[in-house]
Amino acid sequence: MKKWVFTLTMAAGIVGLAGCGGQNSDTVAKTKAGNVTKEELYEAMKDKAGEQALQQLVFEKVLSKEYKVSDKEVDKKLDELKEQLGPQFEMALMQSGFKDEDDFRQSLKINLLQEKAAVKDMKVSEEEVKEYYNNKQKEIEVRHILVDDEKTAKEVKSKLDKGEDFKKLAKEYSVDTAANEQGGSLGTISIDEPQMDETFKKEAFKLKKNEISNPVETQFGWHIIQVTDIKEKPKKDRQPYDKVKDDYAHQLKVAKLDPETIQEALKDELKKADVKVNDKDLKETFDNILNEKKAEDDKKKAEK
Repeated sequence: MKKWVFTLTMAAGIVGLAGCGGQNSDTVAKTKAGNVTKEELYEAMKDKAGEQALQQLVFEKVLSKEYKVSDKEVDKKLDELKEQLGPQFEMALMQSGFKDEDDFRQSLKINLLQEKAAVKDMKVSEEEVKEYYNNKQKEIEVRHILVDDEKTAKEVKSKLDKGEDFKKLAKEYSVDTAANEQGGSLGTISIDEPQMDETFKKEAFKLKKNEISNPVETQFGWHIIQVTDIKEKPKKDRQPYDKVKDDYAHQLKVAKLDPETIQEALKDELKKADVKVNDKDLKETFDNILNEKKAEDDKKKAEK
């Protein structure tokens, strides 16, 4: 699972209410001290999460015109998340500001729409799809030695090539202290392992049983990887390639997405839709997406 899922805001939960602004002053709540009107509620919510709610509403309208996400697709993604997070799913919802599963589904649908917009022009080769299909048919047991720099990684690899013990070297060199308790073992992983670095997985799944990789650089440092076992999926559990290749091609494209690509796709869609914000307090809602200079300035401020 990509980590974007629970970086969603609670804006979707107030989308329905946000749409009530600008209408008549119908009473939402009555008290002896005075009533609360729709207009008052709208203004209060606008101050707290108006831009987020407006973005959600506009994104859904604009993207739904060009792309379709079915309830079945949302259910599938939701089931994947539940399986991956297990008993932590409900807690993750609460921590991310969602009141319940239905509240979360709306934001999940919008993110799936964003994905479709972002991958529409992306290409993957038949070779990539076949490789992914083949990797989906197995799981591997893997261990690694993680160090901070390439020089040390090459030193470790040289010692392994000379026959020195992997577990001993892991204990001596590796900065992954948790894995070192198991001789560098990371256990059994799949090609879709959500918590595993994509570069690490790609290199690990190229290895044969007992083969040791050359130094591999990821966001965490430099790895020496060894596959200690390969477990093939039973043939009866394998789906024909032609039946799943389109779905797998989409999954590969999504795996290549980054925030910049998604942002650029949203920018294109908003421009095509000629979005104009009439509410003076929300005029800048889409500036970070449409105004490249402002987005760059905000990014620099965040990095300081």
